[in-house]
Amino acid sequence: DLHLDLNMLKMKLGNEYIIILRMHYLVAENFKLDAFKGFAYDFSKHEDIRELYLISDLLITDYSSVFFDYANLKRPMIFFTYDLEEYKGEIRGFYFDFEKEAPGPLVSTTEEVIAAIKDLETTKNDQQLPKEFYQRFCYLEDG
Repeated sequence: DLHLDLNMLKMKLGNEYIIILRMHYLVAENFKLDAFKGFAYDFSKHEDIRELYLISDLLITDYSSVFFDYANLKRPMIFFTYDLEEYKGEIRGFYFDFEKEAPGPLVSTTEEVIAAIKDLETTKNDQQLPKEFYQRFCYLEDG
């Protein structure tokens, strides 16, 4: 399950945004996006995710390590953590204090995702990757 309401996202953001989905290979075939043509695109089989980073203005992810790579671009990120308590306590855990140090807001509903995107629109110049995060995890990348 995507856990995001694509209908709501399309209704609230469809005039200004498109969504590029790159799902984990174990679940990628479970999604049908025919109803979202022109808004949501499935790039799950796209071989090089780095190309998707470059064309994206914003990353919405869960706990995937892709955010470390995306952080090198110093672009905004939103963390969709609808199952945070279960993830940190039972599924896997974290290597660092994710709730305090994640380089973007943690949200748990589609409504909160939309609000975080709208917040980024109004504070665009202020939304940069936290310097502490970049210095800790991205300092070796010089382009």
